Amino acid sequence: MLFPSSWLQGASRGEAIACELRLRIISGTLRPGEILSENRIAADFDSSRSPVREALRTLSNEGLIRLERMGVVVIGLKIKDVEELYDVRFLIESFVQQRLAGDVPDQLITQLRNVIDKMDLAGRHQDAVEFAYQDLVFHETIIEAAQHSRILHLWRSIRYVVMTVMLLTTRRVFVQGEQKVSAVIGKHRLLIEALESGDKTRIQAGVRTYFQDSGKTLHESFDS
Repeated sequence: MLFPSSWLQGASRGEAIACELRLRIISGTLRPGEILSENRIAADFDSSRSPVREALRTLSNEGLIRLERMGVVVIGLKIKDVEELYDVRFLIESFVQQRLAGDVPDQLITQLRNVIDKMDLAGRHQDAVEFAYQDLVFHETIIEAAQHSRILHLWRSIRYVVMTVMLLTTRRVFVQGEQKVSAVIGKHRLLIEALESGDKTRIQAGVRTYFQDSGKTLHESFDS
């Protein structure tokens, strides 16, 4: 399994290495407790050690690895960690959608519907990678529309881990067939309808329902 090259446009060498290692760790290809070395990673990626160090600092800050004298120890991402990650997402998205309630720009609704169209097209072409990317774009578009710098900073601190989890869960969804893919698209349409209503209670209920359902998919996709 490789991190999609289309998602790496503009990324530095260190960022690209971090993305691939992150995917291997979260998918379980690299197991918790496994010890890696800078030299081995540099050889695997045909890279100098400087980008490798950049990648390892990033992954350490995300809590996926631990840097020790003997090398790099893989910590991994347990289902509890993923649940907590989605708790943070729920808090962010609840806040930004409440903030937008009553004054949702028409342009935002148009943008979100265009993203839905791209998700639908990706679904019909069985393109899980593009579907996952557009799913991320959907949520990120709402977060950015709130124009809250601190919330945006918090989102960006978890963005790459969320992106990787989305890729893995989307692949799981696609294995379950067209009906499941359509259901995911339907959940996003309900979020748009709630936002468009401007009703804070409906918006909050919509976000809660969305993340409750996403939690079920997480448990199907990750071992405990």
